[in-house]
Amino acid sequence: MAEQDACPHLDSIGEVTKEDLIQKSKGTCQSCGAGGPNLWACLQNDCPYVGCGESYSDHSTLHAQAKKHNLTVNLTTFRIWCYVCEREVFLEHRPALVPVPAEAAPQPVGHPLKAVPIAVAEEEGSESEEDELKPRGLTGMKNIGNSCYMNAALQALSNCPPLTQFFLDCSGLVRTDKKPALCKSYQKLISELWHKKRPSYVVPTSLSHGIKLVNPMFRGYAQQDTQEFLRCLMDQLHEELKEPLTECNMSGEGSDGEERRDGDRSPSEDEFLSCDSGSSSDRGEGGGAGDGELPERLKERRVSGSPLRGGSQEMDEDADVDTAAEEGAPERAEEEEEAAPSENAEVQTPENNQTPSPGQGQVQSNSSSGRRLAATQRCVHSFISKKKQSHYRSVISDIFDGSILSLVQCLTCDRVSTTVETFQDLSLPIPGKEDLAKLHSSIHQNLPVKTGVCPDSYGSQGWISYIMDSIRRWFWGPMVTLEDCLAAFFAADELKGDNMYSCERCKKLRNGVKYCKVLKLPEILCIHLKRFRHEVMYSFKISSHVSFPLEGLDMRPFLAKESPSQVTTYDLLSVICHHGTAGSGHYIAYCQNVINGQWYEFDDQYVTEVHETVVQNAEAYVLFYRKSSEESVRERQKVVALANMKEPSLLQFYISREWLNKFNTFAEPGPISNHTFLCQHGGIPPNKYHYIDDLVVIVPQNVWEYLYNSFGGGPAVNHLYMCAICQVEIEALAKRRKMEIDTFIKLNKEFQAEEAPTVILCISMQWFREWESFVKGKDNEPPGPIDNSKIGVMKGGHVQLKQGADYGQISEETWQYLLGIYGGGPEIAVRQTVAPADPDSLHGERKIEAETRAL
Repeated sequence: MAEQDACPHLDSIGEVTKEDLIQKSKGTCQSCGAGGPNLWACLQNDCPYVGCGESYSDHSTLHAQAKKHNLTVNLTTFRIWCYVCEREVFLEHRPALVPVPAEAAPQPVGHPLKAVPIAVAEEEGSESEEDELKPRGLTGMKNIGNSCYMNAALQALSNCPPLTQFFLDCSGLVRTDKKPALCKSYQKLISELWHKKRPSYVVPTSLSHGIKLVNPMFRGYAQQDTQEFLRCLMDQLHEELKEPLTECNMSGEGSDGEERRDGDRSPSEDEFLSCDSGSSSDRGEGGGAGDGELPERLKERRVSGSPLRGGSQEMDEDADVDTAAEEGAPERAEEEEEAAPSENAEVQTPENNQTPSPGQGQVQSNSSSGRRLAATQRCVHSFISKKKQSHYRSVISDIFDGSILSLVQCLTCDRVSTTVETFQDLSLPIPGKEDLAKLHSSIHQNLPVKTGVCPDSYGSQGWISYIMDSIRRWFWGPMVTLEDCLAAFFAADELKGDNMYSCERCKKLRNGVKYCKVLKLPEILCIHLKRFRHEVMYSFKISSHVSFPLEGLDMRPFLAKESPSQVTTYDLLSVICHHGTAGSGHYIAYCQNVINGQWYEFDDQYVTEVHETVVQNAEAYVLFYRKSSEESVRERQKVVALANMKEPSLLQFYISREWLNKFNTFAEPGPISNHTFLCQHGGIPPNKYHYIDDLVVIVPQNVWEYLYNSFGGGPAVNHLYMCAICQVEIEALAKRRKMEIDTFIKLNKEFQAEEAPTVILCISMQWFREWESFVKGKDNEPPGPIDNSKIGVMKGGHVQLKQGADYGQISEETWQYLLGIYGGGPEIAVRQTVAPADPDSLHGERKIEAETRAL
């Protein structure tokens, strides 16, 4: 939290070592025998007392009052409280509590996280072997006013090697013309955190300012939700760093290309997709589930200012895929545009700017009305050929994106509808006692669940953690594991009663079942535990301890059989914890250092080494897991050995620097993707040619042949040249843009000069903004056919302007000009041409006018 003046009672602290505190954490309260995790140790000189906290009889406070001992330390979080000052106090360096080791600890063999030291940005001079083994990234962040939610999130991301190594080793790829250039601020912050001459802490002012410009919800000094911050930050990084996928890219990546993000959309119009979960008790009443809709846990979450992060595809088991894609898309698009948010959708809005607000308000769906609306407007859509969907990727999507396969089955006709959704994190429920009982019973169990706990799953200190968890179960009942939360998320949902399924084949409401599985696992799996509930009148926090593994989280039980993912085991990278209530509190992060494998607590500007048992006993809120693969480690070792052979070769090969970063940090890097720096003609695009050295790395022939034979992809590149065809296309595109914008300005001036235009035509402002971005050079892709379907409505067999529609007025000449280039429609007029008047009546009017003037 914010810095405080030094506590005057720190002189009373005696000799305390890390080993002493860890040993005391294994004990119990000396007054009542209560076990952890809420134990406090007295820090008074020569006082060995350990007492329980407020969860029991609060003997630690009673001891302090009776003995006049001022300071006590929590044996789980190592945070210090002064009873006289009545506040938390901080040791300036905390040297006695947790000494940072002078030498790196020996590395366990075969651990993929520790086997590949993270590279640091280019620095002058060569480094000694001692410098290479010295841990980096142990830099704190100053709290700049209730910013612990931001600091904890940034430290957790900083200790994700694939992302951090990209910003350190591929700095030339961090380019954007989008404001506020948050990727540049993040790159600067990462460079400071991982510099070998790191300061004790940094002040993330630039990044904080940038995120507040993009998301007003973070302005001011109120506490915010760290999960909201993570989503908004990574979404903005994706928007600034995204690149369109060419046909070569998508064909090279197989079916994965179909799951890439949709076209560039306005942040105000689109939604951030996250896989969310909700138990049956969370569901709203009424409203039938529409055909092909997601299970309740997969409903979209709307976050203010967050563009869509992931596309969806729907397929019918008994329908032709192409027909479903062409005919269903407009209907689904209309449902998304017009219908209310789906049942059990989570609307995230900060509640009074207090700590965590992943809101869980429930809005009922009206899918049948959405389908009726789509049916009435189908003829409007028939005027338009659907614009070809653009697909984008970035380092964010490469690292964090996975996909979920959701299935809805009618129990009458057995028709199955499937939907594929891209996710960036999994929001898991924390099951209660009743839910656990159902989950562990064979009747309700849908997937294999890890109900038994073995000491081997706790890491190197397995028996210690196993004993502590056994004590916790004895005191508090059944222990909730992360596997339980995953099983609750992926469990089948029965659709019956008020929540019946609207079957398209049966044409009526039917009982059904929904279930989902993971189709594609991400390189880094982000898991969010839903600890905060916000009801109409109050909010509360679920403080149940959730046991999670440090190593060996197996996702295979939750994997779809169609999944291409080969590596299904994950190891923990970092965990964000929240201490406090639903209204206020403090965030910290526990992260494993990639160089020495030790765990550290990041508490604003303080960085402290901790034992892994401290991490396991933490109250986890957000967890980051990384794919674990010994095979990928062996592949890297082979490549290093080949490179060190220095065999003479007649050819040198260029390989994508970004893909090489994937090879160094990913468990599954995928095929070589040299198309990221090549155009479709095999040359260098003119806009990338001047910084091509930042995009490629030269490798010897034997290394290239090994990588190509092992991973495929390509193509092989021996010579770099600027593509002349692309240069000609760019010049032609510039001429086209100038001609279109000049013609529009000319026609619009003439239209504005007319006092009483006979015809005024309407054009969708959404399409016009896309066209404007194209002619002004902000977007390289033309906007596609004119789409007036969103501003028109069918009445009496004619398309009329919809009330409250977002449209602009243009002349008939301008409409015909744009229509001749782009096509589309439909034509919507707000003033038709007036029919010629009868000559006799005109003569009578002129006569009346003349007589009036004479009078």
